[in-house]
Amino acid sequence: MAISEHIEEFAGRPVRDFDPDEGLTDPAKTAYRLALTYDAAEDGATMNALLDRMLEDPACGQVEALVIGNWNPIENESGAAEIIAALAAGSDRLTGLKALFFGDITYDECEISWIRQTDVTPILEAYPHLEHLRVRGGADVEGVSATTPSEVAEQLRARGEIHHGGLKTLIFESGGLPKSIVRSVSAAELPNLEHLELWLGSGYYGGDATIDDLAPILSGTAFPRLKYLGLRDCEWADALATALADAPILRRIETLDLSLGNLGDEGAVALISGGNLSGLKRLDIHHHYVSAEVIDGLKDTGVDLNAEDARDESDDDGRYIAVSE
Repeated sequence: MAISEHIEEFAGRPVRDFDPDEGLTDPAKTAYRLALTYDAAEDGATMNALLDRMLEDPACGQVEALVIGNWNPIENESGAAEIIAALAAGSDRLTGLKALFFGDITYDECEISWIRQTDVTPILEAYPHLEHLRVRGGADVEGVSATTPSEVAEQLRARGEIHHGGLKTLIFESGGLPKSIVRSVSAAELPNLEHLELWLGSGYYGGDATIDDLAPILSGTAFPRLKYLGLRDCEWADALATALADAPILRRIETLDLSLGNLGDEGAVALISGGNLSGLKRLDIHHHYVSAEVIDGLKDTGVDLNAEDARDESDDDGRYIAVSE
């Protein structure tokens, strides 16, 4: 599944490209999108300059939802450190910001696993009233400059845990999410988090997380208000489902989303046998390899099931996840 279109709605608002000549005409009811076209970048435009134009607008403080698209279409693998720093520095102007999507980039612009992110925790620190954060792209999302494993670990430890009292939604979309991010999220102090979505992805593209990295989430000790748990696009979905089958978190949440992965009968049967699905309102496994017979078993638990996009392992020459490169 390639991400081929930009989003049209975000945080309950229609998305509109920001035109600096037009300005902010309806900031409270619009999710403004900042992005560069190739032609604009060739003419010398930069994302930071575009952001500056928005920050200069007298209505900037009324912007509640912001979408960041392609920040460098000429060098589309360039990192995001500069724009993240500029966004953090602009928090004294974007005083009403509640929702941020960082990385609304299609595969035509840059494949998801080539999107070079950076550490996004400065955004959380700069915007204490932020409620929704969505990030696309896994490469360099740790934002570390070290090269050896021990140096990387030391830089991550030095940051400490993530603390944010207002965040309700946290989403990392990736073709391969590094375990350092999964560990940081698992250890985060987010008392009001209701929606957590991690696209775990492929090991080939950096998705090296394991069940152990998810332990605080599965144990139910993290995120006391969590209602939706999405562990999506996982290439070890059967092992994940087996671990989830008797995990305490299933007795607390309303929605479990294992979609976009390669779930098969083994994991689905484990979920049925665990006996905890009846407490869920919704189970989403779309893009899966579960047999029709076992799908019937899932339906018999009474859970509202999304089992669309059933795949055939023989037709697909093996199992694959929906989003990788």
